[in-house]
Order: sequence, then C-alpha cells, then structure tokens
Amino acid sequence: MKIQPEILDKLREFDTPTICNVIELFDVRPRNTGYMDERIKACFPEMPPVVGFAATATFRASAPPRGANAYSSLDEQVSRFQELDGPAMVVFQDLDSPSVAATFGEIMCTVYQAFGAQGLITSGTGRDLDQVSKIGFPTFTGGTNCSHGYVHIPQIHVPVHVGGLTVYPNELLHADRNGVTTIPPEIASEVADVSNEFIAAEDVVLDAMRQPNPSIELLRSARAESQNQIAQLRKRVSRGQS
Repeated sequence: MKIQPEILDKLREFDTPTICNVIELFDVRPRNTGYMDERIKACFPEMPPVVGFAATATFRASAPPRGANAYSSLDEQVSRFQELDGPAMVVFQDLDSPSVAATFGEIMCTVYQAFGAQGLITSGTGRDLDQVSKIGFPTFTGGTNCSHGYVHIPQIHVPVHVGGLTVYPNELLHADRNGVTTIPPEIASEVADVSNEFIAAEDVVLDAMRQPNPSIELLRSARAESQNQIAQLRKRVSRGQS
C-alpha cells in the first residue's frame, strides 16, 4: 500500500508513544506486539522522531566473509532502497551473539544518508557516534563497540529479528528516544490524521492537573472526560479485530 510523502511528514510530528497509543485504538493487533523492546535504544535521544520503510539485512563480524571485502554488500544494499515504498530505515539483525563488532560507523551511515535513508536500527552495536551525530543520522542500537571486526552483510531484504520484533522488508517504522514501532500500512493515514485528537484528549487531564490546587474531584472529572473522548475516537476508528 503506497503511503504518500505528506502522510510520512505528518507522522514525524508525533512521538513514538503517541503513535503506539493511537494504533491501539484501531484494534488491528494485540497491544503487546508490534514494537521493539528495551534492548534497542536511541544513540541520540535529542533527535526528533524518524519514519521510514524497513531495508532489512543481516550482519556478521566474527569471521571474514568468503571472497569479498568488508563493504562488498553495501553497494547492493543501497541500490535496493529503490524497491521500498518510500525512504529507507536500515534494519540489521546481528547474527553474532553476543555482538562481536560494530554494525555501523561513520562511513556506512554517511553512505546510507546519501541515498536517502532516514536512520538505522540494529540488534548489534555501533561506533563513531560523535561523527554520526554530527551528520544528523538517527541510529538505534543495543550498545557500542570500538571495532568493526570482519564486518559483512550476508543477506539483504529478508525478515530479521531485532529487539524482540520480527521486521519484514518494507514495513513502515516510527522511532524516537522512546523506542521503535511498526505502523500497519492500512491505517497509517488515519493514525496521522487522528493523533492530534488523541493528544487533545490526554491534555484534558494534563491541563486539569496544572491548575492551582488540583482536587481529587477535578482529577476524576478530567479523567472521565478524557476517557470519554478516547472512547469516542476508538469507536470511530476501531476495526474490532483484537
């Protein structure tokens, strides 16, 4: 399902927890699925939310690649960005356990960014964080490592398992300092459209609690109003499949 660039721009306006909350309203998947766990953390939490389509790959650094140099698969990887429905989000599964060496560094991130990638997610580790931060390229990892070992990319555009989540090629991803989630493509446009309404419903409670001398009665009233607005929103958008 083709998602228009303006929809992606709108999704970037919201943090990832809000996107997760809104996805729940649609009842298209169980509430405890579709997002990565605490092992995947933003390297640069100050960077804004990022949205892109999964350019998946596997990674290994524990032994030399057969008949190839360290970056031999990089050309093929970026050439296949064109197969995606929009800008790439590079997603690596590190096949070494534990991670032996950094999945990415300054060179790889600079190449990905030059070909339109919005960021990189890996179950492994990263390095050159000062340099990657300077080019403004969001990365999400399980840690850091100072060396690249025998870096190579055995597979491209295959399902990968990262942060407890199976990610398929071309899946729509949303990520920020709070974590990473997929967005079902069939509801992406509506998620973008109703997120402001969800925020407004939450603001009922927040605004009430910011008043001087808040009371339990005010809290109860505000919560009831907020929950009513969210219930009405859920009734409007729910697919009733959970």
